[in-house]
Amino acid sequence: MKTERLKQQISAFWKGWGWSLLVAVLVATSFRSAIADWNDVPTGSMKPTILEGDRIFVNKLAYDLKIPFTTKHLAEWDDPKRGDIVVFYSPVDGKRLVKRVVGIPGDMVAMWNNRILLNGEPLQYDTLDAQRFEQLPQEELRQHIFFTEMLPPKPHPVMFNPAAPMIPSFAPIIVPAESYFMMGDNRDNSADSRFFGFVERQRIVGKATAIALSFDYAHYFLPRWNRFFSKL
Repeated sequence: MKTERLKQQISAFWKGWGWSLLVAVLVATSFRSAIADWNDVPTGSMKPTILEGDRIFVNKLAYDLKIPFTTKHLAEWDDPKRGDIVVFYSPVDGKRLVKRVVGIPGDMVAMWNNRILLNGEPLQYDTLDAQRFEQLPQEELRQHIFFTEMLPPKPHPVMFNPAAPMIPSFAPIIVPAESYFMMGDNRDNSADSRFFGFVERQRIVGKATAIALSFDYAHYFLPRWNRFFSKL
């Protein structure tokens, strides 16, 4: 009797709103998989642009349309540009990472004393007042130096730690077709293409366009209200 009653309850559930709930879940997850998503940022590799505790909005339609729950492309209408902040699957372990596009297919990229050389021309670096990044810990403000890196067409802030340079120089390399060279804005604390090499086009999930929410991990997860809904 109990088994029969359970079957009747399950049947009534599905005939009622069970199927509607299932369809809603599938639609929601498909939307996140193929159209738009958010990404929590647990590390500081993109400081000072993105901080630990930021939740960034990812536009998955910025470059292409993928089959939901896969990396297979149904259509492509644009490609990542230099300076874009993108989310992609790491070539090493498949984890989702957030980095900036520094080199696109065909570019020759090199680095000398923390200055990027793009197609044989050194980028320009303008000084930047560290105090504009008041949400960074005081220790980081003291230890790091800040610049605006004039990467065309999107100049952006970067930070360096002169006392602990990671890989300040590397020889010229050519970015192959359908691949990209990624770097973090926190140049001395970022595992990026200097370590894992080029990122294939199909590994790119989408373009990070804004900070949706932000919580300060170091201060009891208090919200950073001034970062909510801010553009990247």
